[in-house]
Amino acid sequence: MRRYAWWTALVAVMVLGVLFALGNTGRVVSINLGLFTLSRVPVTFVAFGGMVVGMGVVLAAGVNADLKVRRLLREQRERESLAEHSASRAYDEHGQGDMRLE
Repeated sequence: MRRYAWWTALVAVMVLGVLFALGNTGRVVSINLGLFTLSRVPVTFVAFGGMVVGMGVVLAAGVNADLKVRRLLREQRERESLAEHSASRAYDEHGQGDMRLE
């Protein structure tokens, strides 16, 4: 059931995209990018370009957050490893770690 909902949503988005493209056929706009101006750019290209730029921003933000979480986890793992190592050394220094079982 969930799979059909996903496919239905995908088809709905595709149909809306096609309707948007058909509804704006022949419409052009000018885009001022600061350094230069693009004139007579189709609205469909502007919308698609905005979507691609938005996806890039989300990807960059996700990678940044992922790297931050990985760094925090690595630091925590190193702290725990040092704590375990120091506890193990303290155990060995009291002579209890060298017991032989025969």
